[in-house]
Amino acid sequence: METEVMWLVTISCSGDAWKRNGTTCKAIADKYQSTCISSKKTPDGQRFMEYKVEEVGDAESFQDECLSLEGFTASFEAL
Repeated sequence: METEVMWLVTISCSGDAWKRNGTTCKAIADKYQSTCISSKKTPDGQRFMEYKVEEVGDAESFQDECLSLEGFTASFEAL
């Protein structure tokens, strides 16, 4: 029996980066078959988001698009 691997895309940014590119980041997330499983805002405005993605290609593209946003970091790993 084959086990389906899911992928976790982790995105973070500063409060200022979110103000500049938050709408774009949300639009990127909407492009992919993803589920937001965690979204946190720290008192200093930093944002941390985690998305569950089914396809490794989508996870990689999602990460790459978020990395293109100024002030954003992103990574993905198997769940």
